[in-house]
Amino acid sequence: MQRCEELALCTEEPGRVTRRYLCPAIREVHALIERWMTDAGMTVRVDAAGNIVGRRPGPPGAKTLLVGSHLDSVPDGGKYDGVLGVVLAIEAVAHLADASLPFHVDVIGFSEEEGVRFAQPYLGSAAVAGVFDPAWLERRDGAGATLRQAIAAYGLDPAELPAAAYPIDAVLGYLEPHLEQGPVLEAAGRSVGVVTGIAGQSRLRVVFRGKADHAGTTPMDLRHDALAAAAELVLETNRLARATPELRATVGFIRAEPNASNVVPARVELSLDVRHLDDEVREAAVDALIACGEQIAHRGLVRFEVVDRHGHAATRVDPRLCELLRQACCECGYDPPALPSGAGHDAVVLAKRFPTAMLFLRHPGGVSHHPDERADVADVAAAIVVLRRFILNLAAAPLA
Repeated sequence: MQRCEELALCTEEPGRVTRRYLCPAIREVHALIERWMTDAGMTVRVDAAGNIVGRRPGPPGAKTLLVGSHLDSVPDGGKYDGVLGVVLAIEAVAHLADASLPFHVDVIGFSEEEGVRFAQPYLGSAAVAGVFDPAWLERRDGAGATLRQAIAAYGLDPAELPAAAYPIDAVLGYLEPHLEQGPVLEAAGRSVGVVTGIAGQSRLRVVFRGKADHAGTTPMDLRHDALAAAAELVLETNRLARATPELRATVGFIRAEPNASNVVPARVELSLDVRHLDDEVREAAVDALIACGEQIAHRGLVRFEVVDRHGHAATRVDPRLCELLRQACCECGYDPPALPSGAGHDAVVLAKRFPTAMLFLRHPGGVSHHPDERADVADVAAAIVVLRRFILNLAAAPLA
């Protein structure tokens, strides 16, 4: 818990936790993580994507168990999202002491998961999984710097990104411990839970284009008001999500131009975030919202455009690893509920290549991506002993 407090002081904005991809604060994070990994008996390296990796070595030629989470944060985020999973993994490895394992354990602090700086999530885990798209290197941040330039400015070589990937046959699996970011475990009175899958997610940026006019002289029926059209889509997004079981749909970002009180808005950009465990339901909802945007634009005498669309399918977890994780929980005295994740995690990307499991910790209040984010000491202690027991059980289990 103290380590999470120390990491919270590594920030771009004093007084609140903000850490974007490879910002100067990440150097401070790496310095702390490296020290803790070294103290736990690990060798440490930073790959070309900026992921920090600590290895507890096993026998020569052995496979590797990956354990970790991310080190970046959203602006004004919490103290535990991502980083708690990394420090939990380090502590679990430290508590293995001299136990003999037939595999390496690599604890990974992923450099980027949130997608804040370059509007592209999972940069760190994509490199580790070998699915990093070279076209992303030309994406620009708000200051105009490309991703390629950001990597080079950090002292890393973008040409070495392929070397960050683990071969499929060299990895036993990936385990990610993480706050639930929801209320299920708290409502059930349980410290930990085993994740059954991760909801698929679609992220879109859409634009309404109208015409700027004088707010006092332009008749209402002659306006081309982009913001009025956008407001309709926001309401329809909320209505559709409420009407569709288990659908989550959110407009979290909106920018109006020229953003003046006495000017009819000419251009409005907004985000759409749509999630569901059933990919068909999610895709149908996205298609319906795009069609709605086009209809609203036609009625409102404006134009509608989807300027960016990406996402990921629902993620299946590995049954064998999940069962070993469930057994570890039970052996440590915890009865873990099985629950889905509505939030995206690095496990989404790692599951494309490797067997994957996730351990959720109880999240008091369920508030995440916010300074009020909380974790309880007893639940953190539970996660450490469960992770240690999982690793030992995996070592004793027949090879997959």
